[in-house]
Amino acid sequence: MEQRKKLTWTICFLAMAAAAAVLFIWNLNAGTVPLSVGYVAEILRGGHMGEAAYRIVWDIRLPRILAALLLGGALSVSGFLLQTFFQNPIAGPFVLGISSGAKLIVALTMIFLLGRGIMVTSGALILAAFAGSMVCMAFLLVLNRKAGSMAVLIIGGVMIGYICSAVTDIVVTFASDADIVNLHNWSMGTFSGTNWDNVRIMTPVVLAGAAGAFFLSKPISAYQQGEDYARSVGVNVRRFRIWLILLSGLLSACVTAFAGPISFVGIAVPHLVKSLLGTSKPILVIPGCFLGGAVCCLLCDLIARTIFAPTEVSISSVTAVFGAPVVIWLLVTRRKER
Repeated sequence: MEQRKKLTWTICFLAMAAAAAVLFIWNLNAGTVPLSVGYVAEILRGGHMGEAAYRIVWDIRLPRILAALLLGGALSVSGFLLQTFFQNPIAGPFVLGISSGAKLIVALTMIFLLGRGIMVTSGALILAAFAGSMVCMAFLLVLNRKAGSMAVLIIGGVMIGYICSAVTDIVVTFASDADIVNLHNWSMGTFSGTNWDNVRIMTPVVLAGAAGAFFLSKPISAYQQGEDYARSVGVNVRRFRIWLILLSGLLSACVTAFAGPISFVGIAVPHLVKSLLGTSKPILVIPGCFLGGAVCCLLCDLIARTIFAPTEVSISSVTAVFGAPVVIWLLVTRRKER
């Protein structure tokens, strides 16, 4: 029986890795300017295939694909950590309003700095998004302690999201700077415009956050059995919960800073991964979530870029189409279980 489980897990991870590789190549070739696999391969090898094609592959598509891979994984892992923290399968950065809070602070920071002619760095965006995430998380913690109801928590999170999004839209609408007005596309969620400088900043942040979550696999496994059990096996629950908040906030903040708020990935992917693997063991689910989130965002970004090409839709519109049915299924399933 144990051998069969290990075989299943191996096949699942290989399948997700293969899907990520296929989508990586497909994203490089597909777009407003379609390029063949051989043509792209020659460009990547350093062949002189034309300045325009070189810039499309190296300066536009490759950074964007890497961002989708990294940020998709980060968003999924962040969702899993939040679901563990609140012990609620519907918890996620977008639904709880955490992404919207981060979006609001990022927009205000950019308006304040750009309005004074100060250049906004990637590090400043991450810090602003992290601050917004922590403010919303603090409000949710107070709400969770006062209400003690998961339904109230979810409704409160949705309301936070609406308020923050509304304020962001108002601020962006009345912004005078042309660069700030262009924040409208970012506020809807997009990987467009990602460059190599962004990739160099997000890579260590995402990998450090994901590694931190993986190293918490053992206490997460104990915490899933309940706080009393976790304490009985030596877990410092208070410190552990702080780490969950910080890591989930850091990962979701990085996503919001570079791609804006992306809906439903943080909720849907962890549950799909757990269903696929047939287990809730964090040591398997966390890397599975990272791979699954990468596959999900690579696929959704491909659809967003190509379905109505040359017009591009926001990635949140695409992720909502796939993610919302999963959330509805979760709600129906939990109701039947009761």
